[in-house]
Amino acid sequence: MPGPLHGINVVEFSTMIATPTAGMLLADMGASVIKVEPPWGDLWRYAQAVLPTDGRPFMAYNRGKRSMTLDLTKPEAGDIVRRLTQQADVVLANNRPDVAGRLGIDYETLSAINPSIIYCEGSAFGHEGPDAYRPGYDIIIQAMSGIATAEGKVVNGVPEHIVASPLVDSACGLAQAWAVCGALFARERDTNAGEKGPGQKLEASLLGTSLLMLGMRFVRIDNLDLDPHRQVLESVDAMRSAGTPYPDLLEVYQAQHFQSPGNIYYRFFQTADGMLVVGCLNAALRLKLLDVIGLHDIRFDDGYDQRSQEAADFGAQLMIDAEAIFRNKTNTEWLDLLDAAGVPAGPVRFVEELFDHPQVEANNFAVDVNHRDLGNVRMAGPLVSFSDTPLRAGDLPALGEHTDAVLTDLGYPPQTIAQWRESAVL
Repeated sequence: MPGPLHGINVVEFSTMIATPTAGMLLADMGASVIKVEPPWGDLWRYAQAVLPTDGRPFMAYNRGKRSMTLDLTKPEAGDIVRRLTQQADVVLANNRPDVAGRLGIDYETLSAINPSIIYCEGSAFGHEGPDAYRPGYDIIIQAMSGIATAEGKVVNGVPEHIVASPLVDSACGLAQAWAVCGALFARERDTNAGEKGPGQKLEASLLGTSLLMLGMRFVRIDNLDLDPHRQVLESVDAMRSAGTPYPDLLEVYQAQHFQSPGNIYYRFFQTADGMLVVGCLNAALRLKLLDVIGLHDIRFDDGYDQRSQEAADFGAQLMIDAEAIFRNKTNTEWLDLLDAAGVPAGPVRFVEELFDHPQVEANNFAVDVNHRDLGNVRMAGPLVSFSDTPLRAGDLPALGEHTDAVLTDLGYPPQTIAQWRESAVL
């Protein structure tokens, strides 16, 4: 059975992570995705390169697409873009507005060619407001959205960003793919007498995505929070004006965000032969954990003041006691006990352990795809499963691998394609 987006044609003018992720997810769902790259290729191809024009980051976000090269600054590119747009359902782009307009791939230009086009644009901060002009990458958004300060980790006086995953970029790609599916449904609903309904312009931003990812941290109840938030901002502004070092500023900030001391319920523990993690997010689960490790937390007693110095002192000692207890048994022994008691827990693994792990294998979370020059590549599989319209992970495109085939499909003769190669249009 074909995928749920079989028959949908996508043209992608994008680079880096967020918007290419959207294109890959749509390809997984069966859409035909043409990635238009400059003749020198998406610059992300050169990061961690294993071949001259193929790097691991590019592979991670571009499977299932057809790669064609095209220099959009050449006059001949305009007609090619026009033909691509005429047969497209969706265009993905993440250029700055001034660049997109200059290259003739902005929404206004393409929607005039195809009024049914769904144009999805990724941006850093949105196209309005004082930061709209700024370029933005994952680390910048983590800083400017508050994610880094909410994480609260400082090394040598510098806030630490989450580095193991480009989490904001990836989530923004998910948002764009989600938006495209919604817009395709809306267009289908408005289809009349066999004519496609009107398209529209979509935009997803890294900043907007990051605020959603903050979850409960980005919820302000004005009757409860407005004055405390104002006090926090006033103290932060005053300390910044006084040149207070960041670690001292963060310490004051965190003191204004109370956390119950001695959290043994949502953390990592060293065992006799490894490391495990527990995640107990409600009182019932926390009491189960206490029962397994044989400890009592007086903070569950009726009428106990969670903010008292006694609570802080007790919490600190409870942490020491729990850590000592966990070091007395192996990972396997503890996980047997925790599983039997219904306590959420798991071993701490390294990424390399997951490629062939039985749990990953059983659910097809990892898939094998092919690269023309590298052969088999194993990577994360499609995010979801469909019972009747299954998703499929396509192969990895080498730079310009499909240029001739795409141009031939658009009706260009071989001699024209050859001339364009000679004049560096392709």
